Amino acid sequence: MRSACAARLRTVLSASAATGRLRAELASLDPEILDFILSDWQVWARDDQLPPQATASGGDWRVWLILGGRGAGKTRAGAEWVRAKALGIPPLGSERATRIALVGETLADVRRVMIEGVSGLLAIHAADERPELEVSKSQLVWPNGTIAQMFSAEDPDSLRGPQFDAAWCDELAKWRRPEETWDMLQFGLRLGASPSIAVTTTPRPLPLLKSIMSDPATAITRATTSANAAHLAPAFIAEMERRYSGTALGRQELLGEIVDEQSGSLWRRDWIESQRVPECPELRSIVVAVDPPVTATANSDACGIIIAGLGADGRAYIAEDRTLQGREPQVWARAAVSAYHEFMADRVVAETNQGGDLVVAILRQIDEAVAVRTVRATRGKWLRAEPVAALYAEGRVAHVGVHAALEEQMLAFGADGLARGRSPDRVDALVWAITDLMIDRPAAPAIRQL
Repeated sequence: MRSACAARLRTVLSASAATGRLRAELASLDPEILDFILSDWQVWARDDQLPPQATASGGDWRVWLILGGRGAGKTRAGAEWVRAKALGIPPLGSERATRIALVGETLADVRRVMIEGVSGLLAIHAADERPELEVSKSQLVWPNGTIAQMFSAEDPDSLRGPQFDAAWCDELAKWRRPEETWDMLQFGLRLGASPSIAVTTTPRPLPLLKSIMSDPATAITRATTSANAAHLAPAFIAEMERRYSGTALGRQELLGEIVDEQSGSLWRRDWIESQRVPECPELRSIVVAVDPPVTATANSDACGIIIAGLGADGRAYIAEDRTLQGREPQVWARAAVSAYHEFMADRVVAETNQGGDLVVAILRQIDEAVAVRTVRATRGKWLRAEPVAALYAEGRVAHVGVHAALEEQMLAFGADGLARGRSPDRVDALVWAITDLMIDRPAAPAIRQL
């Protein structure tokens, strides 16, 4: 939705750039005119960074969904839309918004990215129009009286009560409580003639995101990481393409695509095969990761038990898969403690979402001296697995020998968090093991040999 004046100016600037005269011609302009041109986002924005005039069906949009890869310019697009709404800059903000909601994964993210980031709200305003950040009130206040309030997706109830005529939601696919937060926001959008929302996110296969995309009141624009290459380090673009081109993770994080259930797993067979080793090297740290089942019947989920270690070379090694199917708690606890002693592990890493303190109690019934580190899942399986899959893509995880059942489950692991319709118990334990060793690891003990 570019104004005719901005479009003509863009054409002139493009022609000047093509002939190599752009820098000289800009330098010859009166400073006030130059400032005006440089501050006109419609002149410099890519088409995918500007809201469409209508939805795909031709109607007015209520939600503008900006799907993009990492570094694609999503934050700048969202911030410029909010600026236009706050200042009443047509055509993006033809109706000035007086109350705006800024919703991010956490309040810290709202401030760090949406407000104070290099493409955030404070950075894109001229000095005479820049809003003031009132930290104690969690809000921005513009000189014209427009107020933007900060909200965290960790606290949906904070959206009860306030009302808005516009909202900017950043990285919705990372929100901890997406549905609740989104619903509470909808009830608050009750000011102005036509309340609207801009959503900027790298997509993930979330039901909420798919629902927003299918809504006839949603307009969608897409941007790839490479589309913003002029503002990114060339080495970054080259390295990301080298590592992740053609992978599910690359399609999601670089191309801004939703990798759904039909689009393959986070893992690739060649990542596993290329790093497979016949035996363990020296290890700095060894863990036994346990993902306990909810019930203990023949048809219940298995208890995932994975033994892994961190090598002196900085890589993680998957040593054994001791997963047990449908066993009583004392059986899997005894197997985990046995592996703990057999591999001289530093600790048992146990998920406690289902059993809480009972999981630790069961393990210590077998051996009261066993070292246990408890972990809790606060995000979905896909989100927890993504950084682990990235380590595989980088060649930083190796399998010692072949673990057929584990590897089959990894390759079948889908965006719904399941593997062929069942809970991925082995993958869950694997993710906890690698997360403990490489992503959230404690201080490393001395090097040892298995």
